[in-house]
Amino acid sequence: MEPPTEVGAAIPAHTPHAVSVMLPKWQDNIYYEEGNPIVTAKMECGYPRFFIHPFIQKLCARLVAKFGKENDKGMLFPSHKVAERCRSFMKRYYKEPTGTVRIAEFDIAPLHASKELQPVPIHIVLFPEDAFPIAKQFWQHSGDIISSRMAEYCLRIMDDNQQKSAEETATKKDDLYRPKVTMGSRSRSHYSSSRSIPKVGQDQEEEHVEQSTYLEERYGRNLPVKFANNAKVALRRRIAGVLKAESEVNDKENKTSCADLEEQRQLKGDRGIRGLSEEDVYLHPCGMSAIYHAHQVAMLFGDSTAKSVCFGFPYTDTLKILQKWGAGCHFYGLGEDESIDELEALLKSGEKILSLFCEFPSNPLLKSPDIKRLRKLADEYKFLIVIDETIGNFCNVSVLEWADMVVSSLTKVFSGDSNVMGGSMILNPNGAYYTQLKTILKAEYEDLVWSEDVVFLERNSRTFKERSKIINRNTEALCDFLIDHPKVEQVFYPKFTCRNHFDAVKIDSEDSGYGGLFSVVLKDEKSAATFYDNLSCAKGPSLGTNFTLCSPYTILAHYTELDWAAQFGVARHLVRVSVGLEDRDRLLSMFKIALDTVE
Repeated sequence: MEPPTEVGAAIPAHTPHAVSVMLPKWQDNIYYEEGNPIVTAKMECGYPRFFIHPFIQKLCARLVAKFGKENDKGMLFPSHKVAERCRSFMKRYYKEPTGTVRIAEFDIAPLHASKELQPVPIHIVLFPEDAFPIAKQFWQHSGDIISSRMAEYCLRIMDDNQQKSAEETATKKDDLYRPKVTMGSRSRSHYSSSRSIPKVGQDQEEEHVEQSTYLEERYGRNLPVKFANNAKVALRRRIAGVLKAESEVNDKENKTSCADLEEQRQLKGDRGIRGLSEEDVYLHPCGMSAIYHAHQVAMLFGDSTAKSVCFGFPYTDTLKILQKWGAGCHFYGLGEDESIDELEALLKSGEKILSLFCEFPSNPLLKSPDIKRLRKLADEYKFLIVIDETIGNFCNVSVLEWADMVVSSLTKVFSGDSNVMGGSMILNPNGAYYTQLKTILKAEYEDLVWSEDVVFLERNSRTFKERSKIINRNTEALCDFLIDHPKVEQVFYPKFTCRNHFDAVKIDSEDSGYGGLFSVVLKDEKSAATFYDNLSCAKGPSLGTNFTLCSPYTILAHYTELDWAAQFGVARHLVRVSVGLEDRDRLLSMFKIALDTVE
């Protein structure tokens, strides 16, 4: 794939639901962070938790115009429960009179019964314009966002209704929206048919159909509701590592019997965990949603007055979740063995903690914590461990044994195509607190993943293992080249960074490796900017894509707190690289050419 070259272009190019955006020059990233229209006015899309997709913006504007007051803004959510959480968050952080934050709930439904178009429940939080930054924080941190495909589908219903209503009397126009209730009814579940998904083994031509036409060409104009549940079953089995054969994914009704589950539990599967089944996997709208809900579960499980621990320097919103919900957190930003010593001293002093969150390895410094030692502390002092395996991925590392919950962003290498969001949370069936966590989730879990997104996630992830193997090899070759380059000061990569802890849980297989992400530091920001500007790959947020994707990570993630990030070894001019499936020699040449431009 040739990357786009224009600032603001979707990555991949011409992809309506792309999850990255081209920022080709170092200065473009600074302009983006500063909200400069030189960049922001040109953006076709962005990472969906940070940049609200144009389809969602358009739908929200229509609904605010219908239901809001003058100078109102709105935020759309996939369920009543999520809308209520947003309102509670805003009440805590937006100091205005009670009642200024409201919820409206209704169905967007076709004017007439339709085999093609089906009603969609929508939940909108309405608030004064100056409260928008608070609502946006909830959207960004919690990750319980609506899908851009869902918004597109709703807009299609509304446009069809407008066309039909133009041919009917003006009194019918109010039926564009069929209000279900306002101010607080429980929403019904998203589509939950138990039928099938498309067959595996599509011919080569179909795999290259442009993604916006894929669903219509395969399923017709209908929303593929009847395929969604089966796609979810296949996804949960694949994530659990118990999908025995791709032939399990078919066009027939796919139900899981008690015998099937028992058979899954007897297998060790890809994760090497006996007892694990698809029923221990929970799907979420994105990876951050999985992290947010893991923390919500922890607060329901333990003493909610106890703080959690963020161990290691994490992706920015993980820390924000632990700080802004519950009792707060202890932050061990270096995430090294000495940090465990400090944590152990805290616990010995009598301090109770609720849960410990860590990444394996971390983003962007690729540090791997000693999770076996952390597990011993958790067992002794009775707290939960939640591990984010997004960067390592279960083709390379086996971390579930040492965690109570494992979370991951399916948006990344699991999907690879950078055209759909998703997340997962897995319970360790052999964990000491499994039964209590299972009971909490039975009462609290909502399946909020939009049916079209599920179909794309299932389709994209069929080649996950094969892609992971290629990416591992490409990344290792590239890092071996960079570590010895005279213009490179540091390379952060699990092969060179906390390797003993990574290797302790690395899967013993010729297909496993050290993952597809690394960070590189040159001598100063001028050198880093020159290197970045001359690198001929896609440049923007996200990672785990099938193509190499680069970003000035600290600028994008910590622009307002650069000095704070530097305390933990995250340099302002750090460049993060997610390696793709390109030819290895081409990759090495690309990086050599970029480094040759640095003085």
